[in-house]
Amino acid sequence: MANMGVLAPETLMVEFDIGWRPCDVLEAILKHDPTIVGIGVYIWNVAVATQFAAELKRVRPEITIVLGGPQVSYETSEQAICSLADYVLTGEADLQFAALCRSLLNGERPGEKIIASPVPDMGQVNLPYELYDQKDIDHRVIYVEASRGCPFTCEFCLSSLDIPVRNVPLDKFLASMQSLLDRGVRQFKFVDRTFNLNLNISKAILNFFWERYTPDLFLHFEMIPDRLPAALRDLIVRFPAGALQFEVGVQSLNETVCELISRRQDVAKLEDNLKFLRGKTGVHVHADLIVGLPGEDIASFGAGFDRLVQMGPQEIQVGMLKRLPGTPIVRHDVEWGMVYSPAPPFEILQTKLIDFPAMQRMRRFSRYWDLIANSGNFVNSTPLIWGEESAFKWFVKFSDWLFSRNGATHGIALGRLSELLFEFLTNEKKVDAATAAEAIWQDYRRAGRSDRPAFLKQWIAMETFRPPAMNSPGAGGASRQARHRGVVRGADAS
Repeated sequence: MANMGVLAPETLMVEFDIGWRPCDVLEAILKHDPTIVGIGVYIWNVAVATQFAAELKRVRPEITIVLGGPQVSYETSEQAICSLADYVLTGEADLQFAALCRSLLNGERPGEKIIASPVPDMGQVNLPYELYDQKDIDHRVIYVEASRGCPFTCEFCLSSLDIPVRNVPLDKFLASMQSLLDRGVRQFKFVDRTFNLNLNISKAILNFFWERYTPDLFLHFEMIPDRLPAALRDLIVRFPAGALQFEVGVQSLNETVCELISRRQDVAKLEDNLKFLRGKTGVHVHADLIVGLPGEDIASFGAGFDRLVQMGPQEIQVGMLKRLPGTPIVRHDVEWGMVYSPAPPFEILQTKLIDFPAMQRMRRFSRYWDLIANSGNFVNSTPLIWGEESAFKWFVKFSDWLFSRNGATHGIALGRLSELLFEFLTNEKKVDAATAAEAIWQDYRRAGRSDRPAFLKQWIAMETFRPPAMNSPGAGGASRQARHRGVVRGADAS
């Protein structure tokens, strides 16, 4: 939208979420009587976008449909939505979409349906931040982009197909950040795939925000985990707890698997950097691991999981491998028996080393880990699940036990989840009941809850029944971590 140029007055940008029915989206769009409809297509909206495009073509076949986005930039001939469109723009179409619209409105129709977008010069691309309105600023995560591309070639990731990293001119970018700060923005999510690749630029950006720091500032970056030199460390330690969140793509700690998927990673440096971040800074660390990579079995994943737990990140996002269109991970399909779902988000179903039932166990493991360990609701009681033993081994046991008791991985009320955790700790892990009760009680009242669950009454004396003051460290922890999780969940962690 920021790059529509002379067509901007005639262009309308509209947004919907996946809760909308395609026919209702169609109604809302047709009210504007468009000539051209452009659709941004992603892994998370391709199913509903396909239905919308099909219905649009049936109701108003004369409207030109133009597709763009990562989901349709590769394997276009194999996607139903591409067959419905008039044109598909592959690659970065910031400038190409406006050029195509000008041609179409001038009566010039390109002969080719699939149009590869020339790589735009980042100095020529108009930045879109003025298009954030006050409602966005007040209620939404503000995404910003200082660079594009990735220098690495990890075969599961679309960024491996990107051309070399290109940066937005620094002066231009920082001027936009100042404008957002002036308008009241205090939470920024950087979508750069490798924020700390160019140290001079990353230092300049961190310095910019440090010089303008206020207690409500929050910055999220995706970082290369094994690249944190002293000059960057010196800047990071200045920020107080809660100001910075780093998303660290570990993915696997099996060096043979990393080599197999063309992932360059110095595990020793990664470990040193994570221990520094947890021990010497207030950074909230969100680390990613992937289940189902070629060459990795359950034992290998579990060993990496335990090693990562020992490094102490506040969150470990356990994600299932996805077969994103265009990624070279498909070259392992035959050798490693890789079988993916044919429907978005194209998650792994089984491999030669992890059969379908085991993969389902890992899906439940991932979901329950989110509910318990990543939620911020069980900070004190989660470590009791494994104690001094293997976190992976015991959390798998807990996951299996919880599924056998509850039969679902969603819709579990917090009180019920707390009671089930207490039952597991005391009956299965043999944790002292008073110890388990005190840990769960401390967790339960972190957000200032005033009730006392019935299952704890035997163990928690009435005189200890005092909700914490809302300005206490415990009370603020849950809400702050919830803010961190909200930002991360908005990201594509694939």
